[in-house]
Amino acid sequence: MIILDTHIWLWWLNKAPQISKNQLEKIEQSIEVGVSAISLFEVSWLATHNRIELNCPKDEWFDKALIGSNIQLMPITPAIASRAAELPEHHKDPQDRLIISTAIINDALLLSSDSKFKLYTELDGKLI
Repeated sequence: MIILDTHIWLWWLNKAPQISKNQLEKIEQSIEVGVSAISLFEVSWLATHNRIELNCPKDEWFDKALIGSNIQLMPITPAIASRAAELPEHHKDPQDRLIISTAIINDALLLSSDSKFKLYTELDGKLI
């Protein structure tokens, strides 16, 4: 399984030029692709604060972005929440810490362009 960081998910869905050919290939070759439930909050926050524009109402957008593209929604479990709180303080953003923990707890690969993710030795061998 590959967990997509929120920005990668948005780039992939929007066919944005920021997503690399390598990142696209990794997503397309993966049998299972997921996003953390916290990514829904991030998308909602970005849209509410006019940082991104959704082409339809949020509920409809989420349906299309998840079900329509066969993306698994990964819940924030107690284990994920606990692991996120225990991670080293390389990244203070709680949303990113939850995404990292989602990959760790689910023993999944993590696709991100966030340079701070490389600081987490917990992601060795998992970060794409």
